[in-house]
Amino acid sequence: MDAGSGAPGLPGLTGLDHIGFTVPDLEEATRFLVDVLGCEYLYTLGPFRDDEGEWMAERLGVHPRAVMRELHFFRCGGQAIFEVFEYASPDQRTAVPRNSDIGGHHVALYVEDLDAAVAYLRERDVTILGEPTVSKGPSEGQRWVYFLAPWGMQFELVSYPGGKAFDRLPARDRPAAWTRGAPGRDRAGGS
Repeated sequence: MDAGSGAPGLPGLTGLDHIGFTVPDLEEATRFLVDVLGCEYLYTLGPFRDDEGEWMAERLGVHPRAVMRELHFFRCGGQAIFEVFEYASPDQRTAVPRNSDIGGHHVALYVEDLDAAVAYLRERDVTILGEPTVSKGPSEGQRWVYFLAPWGMQFELVSYPGGKAFDRLPARDRPAAWTRGAPGRDRAGGS
């Protein structure tokens, strides 16, 4: 709890600043992010390396001799900032984590028309994982589908133009099962 405000959580937190991820080929990633997704390229930094000390390990948690060849920043949809790295490292793993792997992840992009967005990606030979799925329960009103970047990273398209059921119902009317496991609730969904 923040002693100054009495509010729980990280003091001064106001939002998400950026999402960083590493790619095998920064030029390929740039083409995909700009030419396919429509992100705006902002600027480049790097290279960064420390040939003698521990700076890379101490500050970035990577091998001490890792080289951050370059990183590019992109704005996507007018808000999200992607910080995209290309590294060379003696101990670099090249397998892309799946969602079920520890550290697995995906980046979800909101679109107004899911069907139009899926058709657009298919026209550009982007791999779509299955067909759009209709959500139920607290996410009712949402449709989503995963797709892959050329390097295998998972992205998701989501759309809920009428809102999600969770947001449409006042807290007192939400089924207990929707908040089961939330802080302050027991495993059965009670208070």
